[in-house]
Amino acid sequence: MAVAEIQDYLKLLPKLKESREGLVWMPYDAEADTLYVNYKRPSHGTDSELTDDEVIIRYDGEEVVGFTILHASQRGG
Repeated sequence: MAVAEIQDYLKLLPKLKESREGLVWMPYDAEADTLYVNYKRPSHGTDSELTDDEVIIRYDGEEVVGFTILHASQRGG
C-alpha cells in the first residue's frame, strides 16, 4: 500500500474516535457498488432515511448505527 493511500485512511480517524465503541466496519459490495459503514454489530436499524445524495442513514431509535453509500465508486477522488 502506498503512503498516499495510508494518508487517506488516516483522515477517517477523527470520525472513528467519535464512534461509541471505537469500531467501524466498512464492507464494500463491488457487484452492487455499495459501501456499508456500521458502527455497531449487529447493525440492525429500526428506521432509515435516504438523503438527496443517495446515502441511506440507519437509526436504532435516535442513535445512528450506520449508513449505506450507494454508487460508491463514483464518489471521492
